[in-house]
Amino acid sequence: MERFYLIVGHVGRLELLVPHGVRLVQLRIKDQPMTEVRRQIARARDFCAVHRAQLVVNDYWQAAIELGCGFVHLGQEDMAQADFAALRRAGIRFGLSTHDEAELDRALSHDPAYVALGPVYPTLLKKMSWAPQGLDRVSRWKKMAGQTPLVAIGGLTPDRLPGVFAAGADSAAVVTDIQQADDPEAQTRMWIRACAT
Repeated sequence: MERFYLIVGHVGRLELLVPHGVRLVQLRIKDQPMTEVRRQIARARDFCAVHRAQLVVNDYWQAAIELGCGFVHLGQEDMAQADFAALRRAGIRFGLSTHDEAELDRALSHDPAYVALGPVYPTLLKKMSWAPQGLDRVSRWKKMAGQTPLVAIGGLTPDRLPGVFAAGADSAAVVTDIQQADDPEAQTRMWIRACAT
């Protein structure tokens, strides 16, 4: 599992940042018509293939199957509608969001490629119904997840990174710190260096 996990909201941002050494990137498209969603996923799929990056499609698992993508991420709400058998038949790996122990048990029962825990810290980007989980929860999740990789997400910054990895996270998913940076490309390179140490 790559230690740095970039999350972007548009294929244009993906095309800007992936060439700087990103190996794992999630395309999280919100509030767009399906034709635009499919256009962006197809473009991201082809771009990531050229740059040897793993594309993870957020939510749109049916489009991922139809467009020949290899990885999806599903939130708890999406898991209820997802056809896991169809994903497995298509050879698509999937990561699953979790926020409490019941959700973690449910997620692990599907044998995911990873489980995500968040928000670890307060997050500015979206209104969360979950309080910040903290590093103790990261450690507990890692013990419960066992061999399943654990992705930490929510309010991560470079100075918080050592604590997140020390607590047991295998990967750090980053949204806001790069999205709101004055120089997102330089910030991406800095995150890649920080995750490599």
